[in-house]
Parts: sequence; structure tokens; C-alpha cells
Amino acid sequence: MAKYPTGVEANGNNLRIWFTWQGARRREQLSVPDTPKNRKLAGELRANIVYQIKTGTFDYRDSFPESQLFKGEVREDERFTIKQVAQKWLKLKQTEIAHSTYCTYERRMRVTIEMLGEDRPIKTITGEHLLELRNELLTGYQCEGRKHSIIKKGRSAATVNGCMSDLYAIFKFALDNGYITKNPMANISILRKERKKPDPLTREEFPRVIQCCRNRQIANLWSLAVLTGLRHGELCALAWEDIDLQEGYLMVNRNLTNEDRFTPPKTRSSTNRKVCLVNPAIEILRDQMELTRMNRPSIIKVETREYNSAEDEECTFVFNPRLFAINSRAGDYYSVASLRQTWTGALKKAGVRHRKAYQSRHTFACWSLAAGANPNYVAAQMGHANSQMVYLVYGTWMQENNDEQVSLINSKFADVALHMPYRKASGG
Repeated sequence: MAKYPTGVEANGNNLRIWFTWQGARRREQLSVPDTPKNRKLAGELRANIVYQIKTGTFDYRDSFPESQLFKGEVREDERFTIKQVAQKWLKLKQTEIAHSTYCTYERRMRVTIEMLGEDRPIKTITGEHLLELRNELLTGYQCEGRKHSIIKKGRSAATVNGCMSDLYAIFKFALDNGYITKNPMANISILRKERKKPDPLTREEFPRVIQCCRNRQIANLWSLAVLTGLRHGELCALAWEDIDLQEGYLMVNRNLTNEDRFTPPKTRSSTNRKVCLVNPAIEILRDQMELTRMNRPSIIKVETREYNSAEDEECTFVFNPRLFAINSRAGDYYSVASLRQTWTGALKKAGVRHRKAYQSRHTFACWSLAAGANPNYVAAQMGHANSQMVYLVYGTWMQENNDEQVSLINSKFADVALHMPYRKASGG
């Protein structure tokens, strides 16, 4: 059998090598059988290590990650857990996103990171782990509560895609900054989802719901919501200073978030938008004027789109919960959550099939389109940048209402004199 090259020796039935590093002789197992071929390869490996030590390029841990020399130690680049990297990403992201968006990221990350394991090094997370996480989010999973196990229900495809999108951004940040060497999210695609069809109130249901609102102000609020298509946060933040009943319009200047913060409206195209008021909406506001127009204005702090910047505004809120409050805890404006409660109560009392409160906005869009409104006009009223969203959300609904469109066209053409084609008289 071939001789052992310098620095190569037997260790039972396997081979190991020795070399001098930092003034001490080190021995490392190779975990390969003691054969002539392996002896030669071991000698070449040892010679290469000696050369790297001489040139100062030798990385002991990369060459022998399982070495007893590092037993119990954690590599510096493995100290960073998924939670630490995610928190760092979110902190840096905070200056460029709205506070409500920040809260959404934080809420979703709290769930996904807990499922992955807060103390898991980010370098050890693979694509397989993330696919398993996605499946658990979609189908449901079991977690340990304070006293017993809790079964969490599955989430919608849209919610799961949002969670995975957050993780993609975190792992991209980790890759760009050297925390990982490859992105395990790279080959994970988004889940398919069906775009939900709008489910507006019918013209028969609408008056029943309004009549079952618990007081005059709530009836006015939901009437205005359906007749203008305002977002609920925009309704809560609406002030008399934003309204010109003489000219028949209102301006959308601010929004109230779920976290009870006044901010600019959701999108830039929504900010300072002019909403034209149809006659019924003007009548609703005239009625509401008797209730709240002479109230004392409130000084509120409205955040701007610039980070950590806010301005004071004087607002006399159109809808004031103090008006019909049964205790002194009511404020000067409704919260977004309280609007949903009044909507649900009115639907239940009216015996109308339940819909989410956001359908008030869809009702405005569907009714406007059925009345023949230009989609570009509807998009502008609702605060969309263009009509693309209108076609995406209401395209199917518009096709289902072709009969109404035909009736509209017939009514418009009624005054047009349509003559039968000239028919040559027989025998002429």
C-alpha cells in the first residue's frame, strides 16, 4: 500500500491530517476511508492548507466547520436571527412608509417569525421551511397558548401573499447586506387568488338599511357613504370646513386610520380630491348641518407624508358621536371600527343579507356605472389614479348589468328620429 504523505496519518479505518496553525499542531478528521487514492488526495489537501497558512488566506472554520476547536461557539455571521434582521429591516423601512403600513408589516411579521422560530439563525432558513410556513398559513396550524394548544384558522390567499411579500423583502435586505449568501424566497411564487366581485346594496335594500339605523346621524352617515363612495376613514375625518354646499362639492383632505391617527388619504391621487355631490347627498348634508354645524371646532394633529411631520388643523366634524352618546366617553369623531358596528347592526335589524361595511363604497361605484357615469369620472370620485382599478374591480359587474345599459341607451336614443330604410314600392 502507498506510503502516507507528509501530514497524513491513519485514525482507525479513516484518515486525518495535521498541520501547524498559530504555533500549535492541529489534527483534523477527514472522515474518509484509508485507501491509497484517499491518502494521495489527503496529502494534496494538507499541502494546500499549509500554503494558505503561509499566505494568510486560511479560514479554519470554513475548511473544518465541525472541528472540535469551535465546539460550542457560534460564528459571527450565524448570530443574527430572523427576528433580529426583520426588526432591523422594519426600523429602516419606517421612515418611508405610512404608520398604518408599518403597523400592518409589524402585525404580519409577528406571526410569521413566531412560526419560523424567533431564535433561528437567518442563514439556516431554506426555501422548504418557507413553503411549509406558507402552507400552514393557508390551511391553519396549531400553536401553544398560555394554558393549552390553540388551533389557528387558515388565512386567505391575499393575506398569505402579503405575509410572504414581507418575508421576501426581509430576505432581500439580508442578501444585500451580507447576512445570507442566497435568498431562499427567490423561487417561491405568489398564490393565485380570485378577485372578489362587488356585492352592492340593491335599490330596494338601501332604504330599508337606512331606516333601521339607530339614529338620525347614523342614517345620514351611511346615506352619504353610499352617495359619495368615501372611504370610512375619510368619512370619520370629514369636517364642515371641507364642504361647499352652495357649489355642491366636498374636498377630501384627511383620513382617520385604524390606529386613530389623522393622516393624508390612502393614495396621493386621493389627497385634496374634489367629490361632486349629487342632489340627495346635498340634502343629507343639509339635514346633518342642523345637528353638528354649530359645534365647537376641534384642534387635531394631521400627519403629513413627510416622516415625523404633522400640522395642526381646526375641524368641525360632520359626524360627532357626542350628539347621541349615553355617557361622557364619546369623542368628537367616530372611529373606523365604530362605523363597522353601526353598519352591521343596521343590516341585521333590516333583515338584509350581511355584507362587509366596505360594500358602501362598492354600492356607490356600481350605482354610478349603472346610471351611465364615465369610468374615469367614477375613478376620480373614488380617489383612484386612473380608471384601470374600476375596470378590474367592476368589469364583470358591468357586463352583468348590460340590460340596464341597453335601457339607458334606448332612453337616450328615444328623441332621435330613426327612419326605416327606403323600400321601393312594389310595381314602381
